[in-house]
Amino acid sequence: MTTVWNRAAGWHRPLMLLVSAMAVLTVVAAVGVVADPRVLTGAPAWLKPMKFAVSFVLYGTTLAWMLSLLPRRSRLAERAATVIVAVAVVEMAVIVAQVLRGTPSHFNDTTGLNAALFAIMGAAIMVLFLAQVVLAVVLLRRPVPDRAGGYAVRLGLGLSLLGMLVAFPMLTQHPVGAPAGTSGAHSVGVPDGGPGLPLVGWSSTGGDLRIGHFVGLHALQALPLLAIGLHRFLGARLDALTRARLVLVGGAAYGGVTLLTTWQALRGQPLLRPDTLTLTVAATLVVATAAATGLVLARRPRRTGVVLVG
Repeated sequence: MTTVWNRAAGWHRPLMLLVSAMAVLTVVAAVGVVADPRVLTGAPAWLKPMKFAVSFVLYGTTLAWMLSLLPRRSRLAERAATVIVAVAVVEMAVIVAQVLRGTPSHFNDTTGLNAALFAIMGAAIMVLFLAQVVLAVVLLRRPVPDRAGGYAVRLGLGLSLLGMLVAFPMLTQHPVGAPAGTSGAHSVGVPDGGPGLPLVGWSSTGGDLRIGHFVGLHALQALPLLAIGLHRFLGARLDALTRARLVLVGGAAYGGVTLLTTWQALRGQPLLRPDTLTLTVAATLVVATAAATGLVLARRPRRTGVVLVG
């Protein structure tokens, strides 16, 4: 454990400072959830800052770890990561400021100031997206010693970019009954702030575009964890090429889930109430993933041992 912390101490400093600040904000926001009785868009006022802070802790830590995998430093990648830190600070500053003012931060065009702050958040996310594209290109061009790990990192970055893109339809949603001055919505077919799943708040009565957004973004952690798990638990039984192919299968399946949950939401369908068509597509995805996994395992080289008699 000490070795891990020693390595982390040498990771990209701006990202690690962001992680530290977001960890502190997570605690502050958690206290706010309990102590502040105010409600914004159907949820405790401090719940959104808390969720965003946790996300940035995971995001910043993962990016810093990915940069540490490069065989040599890349100034372009490090500058892109510093840009990500700067826009993350802007994003969180607006979210917290709006909570302090007692008004929603997202889709809020009720006043000129609220509209301007939401526009700033939108611009910040576009800059973050482009900076992550730069990181993805650098990591695509630089070799990573472990092939499965390299695929996991690259696919994770690519699918998290997809997760950002599937959030754009939120700007086009205007459910009946939404408050005046609202310029978009997380939910499809129902106003934001209605009945939702515990903690995450995803709508339980209509579609919710945050689901595909969430799934896609966390490919950044899920696929590297898949590669690490394959190496840790099956490394003695599976060769490097087989593990890499399994990561590719996992990445394809993960991308399919991101698109499926987004498509389900766009049809105004709650996550836990899928119709026959959604279930059919999901079953097809499961069968295709299982078949691809079986094919990869069937093609793996057989390891032979030599028995010495003496």
